[in-house]
Amino acid sequence: MKRRIVVALVFILAIGLCAGLIWFNFFRDKMITQFFATMQQPPQVISAAKVEAKTWTPSISAIGTAKAANGVELAFETAGIVSEIKFKANQNVRQGEVLVQLDDSVERADIQDVQANVKTAESSFERAKTLSSRGYGTEANLDQASALLAAARSRLARLQATIEQKALKAPFSGVIGIPRVDVGQYLQPGTVIASFQDLSSMKVDFTVPEQRAGEVRLGQEIHLGTTEGNLPFKGRVIGKDPRVDPKTRLVAVQALVEDNKDGAILPGQFLHVEVILPEQPNVMTVPQTAVIASLYGDYVYTIDEEQKDGKPVLVAKQVFVKTGRRRGGALEIVSGVNAGQQVVASGQNKLQSGAAVKIDNTIDVTKLDASKLASGQ
Repeated sequence: MKRRIVVALVFILAIGLCAGLIWFNFFRDKMITQFFATMQQPPQVISAAKVEAKTWTPSISAIGTAKAANGVELAFETAGIVSEIKFKANQNVRQGEVLVQLDDSVERADIQDVQANVKTAESSFERAKTLSSRGYGTEANLDQASALLAAARSRLARLQATIEQKALKAPFSGVIGIPRVDVGQYLQPGTVIASFQDLSSMKVDFTVPEQRAGEVRLGQEIHLGTTEGNLPFKGRVIGKDPRVDPKTRLVAVQALVEDNKDGAILPGQFLHVEVILPEQPNVMTVPQTAVIASLYGDYVYTIDEEQKDGKPVLVAKQVFVKTGRRRGGALEIVSGVNAGQQVVASGQNKLQSGAAVKIDNTIDVTKLDASKLASGQ
């Protein structure tokens, strides 16, 4: 009998212990859930910027190629053997300086004979002219003497022109490149001697889409440079084709950079170009880093102040916006936010709509290079 009572008590105690453990686990889970549900998340540290109504300077971006305002590939018009090269690579040359001399010894020897013939023809003409004026000579003799003089002078002029062609002169002041011929080499007409460029001013050829060709005007200012976002050089539009290329649907434009300091732009160089258009006032802008692209559209996080537990708290709220043009590190906002509102400029990757935030503008993202921000640098 006692044995049964002991077994019953042990069984009851075991059931009670199990029930207690189950209740404890249930109570613990409930308290943990309640704790996390009511726990206040610490504010996320972000940087902020204001939506500003700025005077916007729109532009047309393009890719261009530079060429010298005066630039040629020097070549001879006549054949001959190179007797002297009078320049060195990258030498500054003035207009009219002789650069390469071909052997002209034969022509210079012939010129003495031709000059003597000219003097003889001049004497014969003067004699025939005198006789004709006195009535002793015929008109036929005078005409023949005149024709012989003209022929002699023509041969002299042709020979002098040949001698001139044997000396290659600088057609303008500029910088000459690497010589492509050697002394003693026989040259055919048209053989390129060297590249010759005037680097003081440069022309830039680029194209714009046909839809925006009407915005380009002669005399418009352009900014250009070798890297996007850094356009230190200025120029002006000097020409635009009056037709659209039917293959590319682009319009060719040419600009002039009149002051190419220290030859910083070289012929053939790849350039980023911006055609500056008239200014537009009161354009809403935010830093490009403030806008996030998604499948549902572009959006920003605005920063609003709310009261929680009697205390003011900054809260980030997701707002969809319609964006427009980009320039530098700024992005136009067509609709969605108003001037003066604060938006999150960086740190959005750790935010959800309604999250508490703390502003830290130690680093001003509006002054950073947009290309570096995009690449995470």
